Amino acid sequence: MDQHDQHGETGALGDAEYAEFMELAAEEGFDLEEVADDLAEAGHGPLPVLAVVGRPNVGKSTLVNRIIGRREAVVEDKPGVTRDRVTYEANWNGRRFKIVDTGGWEQDVLGIDASVAAQAEFAIEAADAVVFVVDATVGATDTDEAVVKLLRRAGKPVVLAANKVDGPSAEADAAALWNLGLGEPFPVSSLHGRGTGDLLDAILDVLPEAPAMTFGDVVGGPRRIALIGRPNVGKSSMLNKIAGEDRVVVNEIAGTTRDPVDELIELGGITWKFIDTAGIRRRVHLTEGADYYASLRTAAALEKAEVAVILVDVAETLAEQDTRIISMAVEAGRAVVIAYNKWDLLDEERRYYLEREIERDLVQVQWAPRVNVSARTGRHMEKLVPAIEAALAGWETRVPTGRLNAFLGEIVAAHPHPVRGGKQPRILFGTQAGTKPPRFVLFASGFLEAGYRRFIERRLREEFGFTGTPIQVSVRVREKRGRKK
Repeated sequence: MDQHDQHGETGALGDAEYAEFMELAAEEGFDLEEVADDLAEAGHGPLPVLAVVGRPNVGKSTLVNRIIGRREAVVEDKPGVTRDRVTYEANWNGRRFKIVDTGGWEQDVLGIDASVAAQAEFAIEAADAVVFVVDATVGATDTDEAVVKLLRRAGKPVVLAANKVDGPSAEADAAALWNLGLGEPFPVSSLHGRGTGDLLDAILDVLPEAPAMTFGDVVGGPRRIALIGRPNVGKSSMLNKIAGEDRVVVNEIAGTTRDPVDELIELGGITWKFIDTAGIRRRVHLTEGADYYASLRTAAALEKAEVAVILVDVAETLAEQDTRIISMAVEAGRAVVIAYNKWDLLDEERRYYLEREIERDLVQVQWAPRVNVSARTGRHMEKLVPAIEAALAGWETRVPTGRLNAFLGEIVAAHPHPVRGGKQPRILFGTQAGTKPPRFVLFASGFLEAGYRRFIERRLREEFGFTGTPIQVSVRVREKRGRKK
């Protein structure tokens, strides 16, 4: 079974454990091929990243839906519907990769050119390869030409998709796109799905088998930290303090940081790599655009990092933007540390209210280590290191299958799932198929409701730690087929 080679990559499930687990699954009447797929899906290392870029309305999201084979990249009629989630997992001919869909970022506040350029910059920054989608019926516009320049400069592999080629007349339109100088235009109709197979084959040719960067496997490679937070929360001042010199341009106007420099910085006797994505440019006078660029930047930083240090300004009420940035880090599956900045400036009353706000608004990340710092004075910076180390350790924790199943057995006995419709669904067994972040696959006799899943997650944390890391629990329900003898 070729799944066997795949699960070895992350070293999560050893061969013996895998075999034993499959035996268990067979006994309980699960479809073994599906189980193998589930384990492969949860057990993969970091996947190569493919970015889909292009002007609005050229059919990027439709194409993404085609590739991932389900209508997940919601295509809405309203132009410019921003969604936070931009990455999807795809599988083509047994090869898995991640897609970054910039279709959801379309915004007119910046003027279409600036907006498309910003998306392309972000996507190129985060990706191993790029699909550039052009509307063949319209031909290459100035905006398209601008994106071509960006792509050339970045030097990442590019596959050109000529979309909306729905018939022979459009074939000629597609051929005209040779003159973009990006090589062969692949004619596709993402609406009818024609040509997508050839396009995907071309993409897989340029996508690395495993991503160029390896997560933490490089002996002695510095761990990668993304310092994120809403604009003007003091990220640059903090980086300067940590670095011990003014390496990052800081200006009173929000959004003046430039030049992407991944800073190698020593903290607590260890060298860390602080990811900086300031190169995704911000046009300062476009105040409406500032948040938009900030979130593109945050997404690019998370894509490259292992742990996110999220800076929160405690002098102000926690904003929706803070919680959104935290959600982005959790969605991206990164280890998380929350640094409360300007704590030294608080009076007792604000401190009291802040604790209430944290309890109310940050309930989804109660597991993240908290550090109180002052970016301005450099106070307590040394506390960041143990917090980051604890979060990375949690992120890499793996529970052996035997121990996990003993634990699941105790839970099911002590806290059975509530009876629904006359049946009582049970967790039969489970395994942790992956780490970074920890990913569990549980096998159950019936549907487990959300509340019970949250309860399981809470108990997993109480039992095994998982400090500072999101954990993903997927549940596979046994099909009604009766037990196979």
